[in-house]
Amino acid sequence: MSHWVDQTSMAIKSQTNSNAAPLFLLAELFALITRKLIRGLMAAFLLWCILFVICWPVALLALVFYPIVWLFLLPFRLVGIAVHGVLELVWAVVTLPARLLAVPFRL
Repeated sequence: MSHWVDQTSMAIKSQTNSNAAPLFLLAELFALITRKLIRGLMAAFLLWCILFVICWPVALLALVFYPIVWLFLLPFRLVGIAVHGVLELVWAVVTLPARLLAVPFRL
């Protein structure tokens, strides 16, 4: 994706002033993320439609129980985010002396 962003930014900078280029790149990135999200939602809906045709009681049960399962798993997701943050902090503290000694002014 960075190659696409580099090409887009060079084309934009040649056409517009430098102040508008980051905003356009941000808009393009938002559009790309939105397209991927919509594509994933469409695939999930298509799979649900296929399940509905094959076995409609299971599809309706999945539709009802999905929010309940999501609420049940939410605390585990929050704990995972917190543990990840703590491990990143520990890693940063452990590697700080090596980063300070590696190259001057490289923080």
